[in-house]
Amino acid sequence: MHILPAAAAALALAASVALTSPALAHADRDRMDQKRSEYDAGLNAPVAMSPSVSLVDSEPGSAGISGCFMKTAPLFVMSGLDSVVVHDVSNPLDPKRVGTLPSLQFENEAMNCGERKVGKTTQRFALIGVDLYQASPGDITHVNDPARGDYELIVVDVTDPTAPRIRSRVPSTTSTHTVSCVVDTDCRYVYSAGDDSQVPGQGSFSIFDLADLDRPVEVDSDPAAAGVQPFRSDAVGWGGHKWNFDGAGRGVHTGAGGSYIYDVSNPVRPVEIANTGAAGDSSREGMTNGYNNFIHHNSFHPNAAAFRPDAAPSLENGNILLVTEEDYEDPDCSTAGSFQTWHITSLDGSDGSIVPLAKVELADLGTYPLPVGAFCSAHWFDYHQSGIVSVGYYGGGTQFIDVNDPLAPTSHGFAWFGASEVWDSYWVPVYNPRGVATGKKTNLAYSVDLVRGLDVLAVDVDGDSVGAVPDPTLLPGGSGTDIGLSEAVPVGALGVLGALLVVVRRRRILHRD
Repeated sequence: MHILPAAAAALALAASVALTSPALAHADRDRMDQKRSEYDAGLNAPVAMSPSVSLVDSEPGSAGISGCFMKTAPLFVMSGLDSVVVHDVSNPLDPKRVGTLPSLQFENEAMNCGERKVGKTTQRFALIGVDLYQASPGDITHVNDPARGDYELIVVDVTDPTAPRIRSRVPSTTSTHTVSCVVDTDCRYVYSAGDDSQVPGQGSFSIFDLADLDRPVEVDSDPAAAGVQPFRSDAVGWGGHKWNFDGAGRGVHTGAGGSYIYDVSNPVRPVEIANTGAAGDSSREGMTNGYNNFIHHNSFHPNAAAFRPDAAPSLENGNILLVTEEDYEDPDCSTAGSFQTWHITSLDGSDGSIVPLAKVELADLGTYPLPVGAFCSAHWFDYHQSGIVSVGYYGGGTQFIDVNDPLAPTSHGFAWFGASEVWDSYWVPVYNPRGVATGKKTNLAYSVDLVRGLDVLAVDVDGDSVGAVPDPTLLPGGSGTDIGLSEAVPVGALGVLGALLVVVRRRRILHRD
């Protein structure tokens, strides 16, 4: 196949990055080569799948890292190692690739979709957080060196889903390992993962102002001081990871220091109101109690608007915080990184006001013979209104966990493929006939797989009267979303940049002793 000169240059850049980066792990390359060989040889059928889960569809292609759904159009934007791909999910059983931006990036493991109303037009975009490199055919010069604190936020415009394009970029004073809109449907402000690069041992993060989508800027927390000053967060510890916003004017920052809740009703003046204290800090009790051996990875605060202080822990009381604690370098599936429940006792700013309830490692779920020598840490997850959580467990596949009793999370089902590494799993939103997300989730989960691409799974969600088959309203002719994307045409050759890139794994322990 003929490769465009710019694409070839991008591939050359990726090769040079792989050869020179201290983050390259030889063992990871061998593992990924083996998994790709197994996949190409036909190891595609589920090795193990519970009766509560069924495989609906598979969309092989770009090595999947992360994805996100738009709120005002049936679109799923997926980031891989070699591209950003836009899928039309007006028929969620059969996602259609309609647009591709050839773009090499690492790692962008938390693709975030944002929207802004500009005049009478809804501008839709995805955010790329760059923490090692990014290159596209029209711009192959951006190589970021995290050792120098060299980070960047990129805005990818997908208003025309058939022609995604890089719209703008802005440098950051702190780590952009992940980036998050405070409000997805009015994405004016964006928070970064953060790090302790400004003052060792003192965590900070960046806030970006996207008032002008063509010229985003980093907000200065202290204009009186020289240069752009970031914002403080003790969740960072040696490294911050992710901001998740609960829709009730609060944000949860996860990192090596644990999980911290902030009042973000004024997005440029966040105020800490709760934290996991010593119990969630990897440098204090977290290492010994097992609740933070490495880093608090991401979180979700279900039913946040109903929060009741000093109430018994329950989803109904809105005082449960769901967290994954990643420890991906540990191959022991009994200790490699857990899914956790925490009790938010108050939001008055007191230290240790979020206390641990329960945690489950992959081995605790007891769903099938454990993978040997595979990464099996809990990773990205998504919450369903039924109380079922869909979790990517790397080599442990997609796990569905029932958290209706937050004191005793249990397995609800699973899907595991031999040649597979699931990074993320997302419940597909329910879209109304106008293509607007209702806030509810279907019984379909999209699992983003570094080896396989994108898998569509149907889950027997308690109370939906459907079983492990797609909800009939999602079928063509049903009463679900019937809006389509007009004149949607696959891009074709531009969707392929070449062979699968070697996975340059995170080595974010440079600041650790």
